[in-house]
Amino acid sequence: MLINCVAYQEGKKLSDISVEAISDYVQKPDCFVWVALKDAQPDELAIMQHEFGLHELAVEDALRGHQRPKIEEYGDSLFVVVQTVEMDGDDMSVGQVAMFVGENYVLSVRNNVMRGFLGVRARAEREAHLLAKGSSFVLYALMDAVVDRYFPVVDALETELETIEDRIFIRGSQRANIERLYDLKRKVLVLRHAVTPLLDAIGKLHGGRVPSFCSDTQEYFRDVHDHLQRINGSLDTIRDTIGTAIQVNLSMVAIDDGEVNKRLAAWAAIFAVFTAFAGVWGMNFEFMPELKWHFGYVSALTVMVCVCGYLYYRFRKSGWL
Repeated sequence: MLINCVAYQEGKKLSDISVEAISDYVQKPDCFVWVALKDAQPDELAIMQHEFGLHELAVEDALRGHQRPKIEEYGDSLFVVVQTVEMDGDDMSVGQVAMFVGENYVLSVRNNVMRGFLGVRARAEREAHLLAKGSSFVLYALMDAVVDRYFPVVDALETELETIEDRIFIRGSQRANIERLYDLKRKVLVLRHAVTPLLDAIGKLHGGRVPSFCSDTQEYFRDVHDHLQRINGSLDTIRDTIGTAIQVNLSMVAIDDGEVNKRLAAWAAIFAVFTAFAGVWGMNFEFMPELKWHFGYVSALTVMVCVCGYLYYRFRKSGWL
């Protein structure tokens, strides 16, 4: 679906144009066209391929979706894929933005993205002196918007981790904690799969050899690179903390198991005394001492209770009961 198709010249908006007029405006000096598509269909991309002269392999990747974040050069144009990661309640929504960028055009195709980029366009149009840098600034603005949306996700992951850490020492919550920690670990991996490849790829746009139309915007792409490094560092910290939390949680499980085992062993020792005395005094030999004693039964029970009571006192004092 076509969202908008706008022509710009020297940083100023000329007008909304029709798709058929794209090729005419692309050929004008100091002019570029910015087109935005949402959930594009094959026939729509075929038209854009004809108007912009897009490489067929790049178009195929954009149609296929679920691409790894990357930046590829096709002659004098770029094909950029970034993944959007947004929180949808307690779940994560992963989308994709594919961008075709040339000297005089920018075509963005977003799929499964919850929030659009109308704010990015409005911001760029307000900063005409920056928009005058051409299509490379639009590429930066779109990438910067995607990367900025990673920060709230990182904050949400950190908040969830803090909540789980507060519950680690609550008795009986270990199983639920383990499940939540592994779910959080999965979310961290999802975000890392969006950040790490893009962090490696964006080096093509600043420092050393860069596409000619990106030469004036290298410092902007360096800023995006710095943001990605910050996010990647935060994800490393979260991942390490999750590993530590899992180990602590498992240690708490082992401690609880040890407490149960100690209680069982203490009660087993106490009942073993009953069993031992009853086994000895329960033998029916004819010449057993005190077998005919009038107070034998009461005395035997008294001895059993006293010995077991002393054992109970000692186990209780040592913390086993």
